[in-house]
Amino acid sequence: MMKIFILSAMLLLILSFVLKSQNQDVSRAEIKTSAVCEMCKERIEKGLKKIEGIISASLNVETKIVSVEFDSTKITLDEIRKGITKLGYDADDLKRDPKAYKKLPKCCRIDG
Repeated sequence: MMKIFILSAMLLLILSFVLKSQNQDVSRAEIKTSAVCEMCKERIEKGLKKIEGIISASLNVETKIVSVEFDSTKITLDEIRKGITKLGYDADDLKRDPKAYKKLPKCCRIDG
């Protein structure tokens, strides 16, 4: 009896995961940032992953480009860019939030 219960619970869990993933419309984008160091990478990746709808975020420090996978039914590319600016960084043509920029560690600021 216990085995049937456990098996049923596992099947329900798998089914709910499959149904949830079917409702996602996964999109990918690359956004140019003003990141300068590994600390920037950590701050941007962690900050973006906290935003609902973002599946993954990975910053290449050399190119200053963050690659983002997101559920376009939950968030837009513009909202992602705005999220990056609220972390204190430029995002494509959007300028960083000045208050957030002042809170960045010195190594993350362009003017050092």
